[in-house]
Amino acid sequence: MFKGIISKLKAVMQKMGLVKNIKSVSDIKAIPIDDKFYQQIDTWKALYQGYFSDWHDVHYQTINGRKKRRMATLNMPKVLSEEMATLIFNERCEINISDKGLSEDIGELLKKNKFTKKFQSYLEYQFALGGMVVKPYFENSQIKLSYVTADCFIPVSWNNEGILEAVFTNQTRKGKKTYTHLEWHLWEGKTYVIKNELYESENTSDLGKKVPLSTLYPDLEDEVPIENLKRSLFVYFHPNIANNIDMTSPLGIPIFANGLDTLQTLDIAYDSFQREFRLGKRRIIVPASAVKSVVDEHGQLQRYFDADDEVYQAMGSGDMDNNKIHDNTVELRVEEHIAAINSLLNLLSMQSGFSSGSFAFDGKSMKTATEVVSENSKTFRTKQSHENVIEAGLTELIEVIVQLAELYDVFSRPADGYKVTVTFDDSIAQDNAADIIEQMQLVASGLTSKKKAIMKLHGLTDEEADMLLQEIFNEERRQSPEMKHIKSEISLFGERE
Repeated sequence: MFKGIISKLKAVMQKMGLVKNIKSVSDIKAIPIDDKFYQQIDTWKALYQGYFSDWHDVHYQTINGRKKRRMATLNMPKVLSEEMATLIFNERCEINISDKGLSEDIGELLKKNKFTKKFQSYLEYQFALGGMVVKPYFENSQIKLSYVTADCFIPVSWNNEGILEAVFTNQTRKGKKTYTHLEWHLWEGKTYVIKNELYESENTSDLGKKVPLSTLYPDLEDEVPIENLKRSLFVYFHPNIANNIDMTSPLGIPIFANGLDTLQTLDIAYDSFQREFRLGKRRIIVPASAVKSVVDEHGQLQRYFDADDEVYQAMGSGDMDNNKIHDNTVELRVEEHIAAINSLLNLLSMQSGFSSGSFAFDGKSMKTATEVVSENSKTFRTKQSHENVIEAGLTELIEVIVQLAELYDVFSRPADGYKVTVTFDDSIAQDNAADIIEQMQLVASGLTSKKKAIMKLHGLTDEEADMLLQEIFNEERRQSPEMKHIKSEISLFGERE
């Protein structure tokens, strides 16, 4: 099943900044992912972090020679990813499980792992890098959850159901040495195998040599075979966007992947806006002779003007009138810059799934308008599209947790099975009172059932809706006939009940 050194793995790990030379890596399976895709992930990560050298390192010419500075940025990849993650998942979201006992067990487990807070953070990384992984594991008699970003996850095999096998990478430093841990999740027939390898190097650019796991992880085993599993012990989440960069890859792309040109132009416009106040205040043209160094009476070189300052422009004496100094100050173009930035923001919003006008720049700060989203807006439709994939991923995550719980006798699977539904926070676009009236009208007109209306309004499963209907029925039966008769008579005269 395993082979020797695979050039594709070498290329992929190079792009991830892990290795420069792989001299000996034993038992490595072929990696069918194009290493160029990980170059894209590096670019997306750099943009999300706010500094991409190819864009943000600006070279310019001064009297004293060529200089370099860092371009100002609005850091819209961060803004877009954070906004979408916040719209989709927050403390108001609920994971509903039909079986009461299992629901309590899962709820307690998620609470101990601080799932809501961690999941929202990594959901933001998912929208920024194209994907992320939640990996349940068993430790110290309890199930824990670990999270992996897209740049530390390499799929090995997959099918229509999803990614089946993968390798997780983690690099740490101890003293002067760099350690790279490779955790392989593989299927050998019907047996699920977790294989661990540790490599030691003198620097971060070389994988180095394989060393015993006990060097860094004394309690970690080289290989752990697991029987009776139906699915892999990790869940891959990605935005609900078709990967048009590598259409054969199972990996996702970030929400701004198709707006890179706009992002770059936006940063150029914002950088120009900032520098407008510095360079637009004054531009002084001086004779070339004025910027030359001269020796003063103490033998020291002196210069009348700062040669590194972009404000001063030197011109030959033949190009100036009587070698005079000219103040060439121009009017600031503030409104033009703000208009251009807002135009680009509208284009970027469209390219990343938001409605036009979702983001606005007033010259002082960025503002968002997602709190006034309507149900037929592009932002809301995009939100619901991503929610469909996330709900499916959370359902898989619950199943992985249940598998581990059965394996290590933490809790048992319900005999009658279970169903998982996720209720997302749609308060940004919904008027609850209007929703209630709408459902009441649909029930009254016979266009929907009471059960369906209850499920929609309360986000309940079939079984939970049945239970609520039974409670309502029982309460109505407990009302005495006399009380019903009195209420009917009062209502007949138009009085309040």
